[in-house]
Amino acid sequence: MMQSPETGGGWKESGTEELEKESMMMELTRLVQKMVKESSWWERRGIDCSILAVAFFCVPPAFLLLASPQLLCFSAGVLLMGAAHAVITVKGTHLASHGALSESRAWGKFWAVFFIEVCGSFSAPVGIQGHIKMHHAHTNVVGLGDSSVWKAPFLPRTVYLFVAPLAVPVITPLVAFSHLRGHLAVHVVRTVLMVALGLYSQYWLLIHVSGFRSPLSALLCMLACRAMFSVPFIHVNIFQHIGLEMFSLTRRPKRIYQMTHGVLNLPRNLLLDWTFGHSLINCHVEHHLFPFLSDHMCLKVKPIVSKFLSEKQLPYLEDGYLSRLRLFFHRYQELMVFAPPITELVGLQ
Repeated sequence: MMQSPETGGGWKESGTEELEKESMMMELTRLVQKMVKESSWWERRGIDCSILAVAFFCVPPAFLLLASPQLLCFSAGVLLMGAAHAVITVKGTHLASHGALSESRAWGKFWAVFFIEVCGSFSAPVGIQGHIKMHHAHTNVVGLGDSSVWKAPFLPRTVYLFVAPLAVPVITPLVAFSHLRGHLAVHVVRTVLMVALGLYSQYWLLIHVSGFRSPLSALLCMLACRAMFSVPFIHVNIFQHIGLEMFSLTRRPKRIYQMTHGVLNLPRNLLLDWTFGHSLINCHVEHHLFPFLSDHMCLKVKPIVSKFLSEKQLPYLEDGYLSRLRLFFHRYQELMVFAPPITELVGLQ
């Protein structure tokens, strides 16, 4: 390959080399699809559906524990409720937004509304538009899919990384409602009703099952449970993209280059793997290459993807949680306040 001075050191490729890149993605897709076809329903969807079912089964005992006057039991109730809420609203909404919970389109739409709106207090159309059609379609393209929604450059780094995420449960429905302008009236009404249903249901159960005596104490308990995993949630959203290669809309690489240079895996983490899902933690590269796969299938195809990328001399980015946290803490101004520089990765194609 020859260096092209007019592209700032990028690669100027022949038509043959461009076809080779296209064939690489097709070759990897065939390998992954072969494994998916050979996998059982239990592997493709059953395992993740079972994890979500366990989270829902944990909710009733959590409400009962919150009724206990003993501090230890009450604390256990808060922890159980917070963990269940994280599984349902992060893992559940993410899988539902990708249609990974069911092969039926009708059921897929139902689960998207249930998990995103009722459980997650967000708008299904807005969430799918922002995550699927923007973030996945334009991964690390500046101004489109660069995780800009999680940036707050006016906040100091300590506040942004460790304090502001605690307000996510309050901010989420407000952001959802603010983005409903221009949507069909039926979607607006449905979103408002479904979000209200999810919030009021938890509040009503805290009052009538857990025995909270005042509205304020019930609301504070809701906030504590819903914000329990907000800090790592925000961290994960920025750690795996921001600080990597960034692209412009007019000078972006082929898909396999875009995803391998702009996406990073975090290491296995027992707590976050089960609450957020493999596709958001240790299989994020696989998820961006094949977003239709469930969490467990991402984990199953991980050896195939990593081996293939290694053989083709493409990057397979991985870094530790604490390593990324140190990077963002020390380079906060560069990565989160100022606009990230665009990378001339492949030049003209």
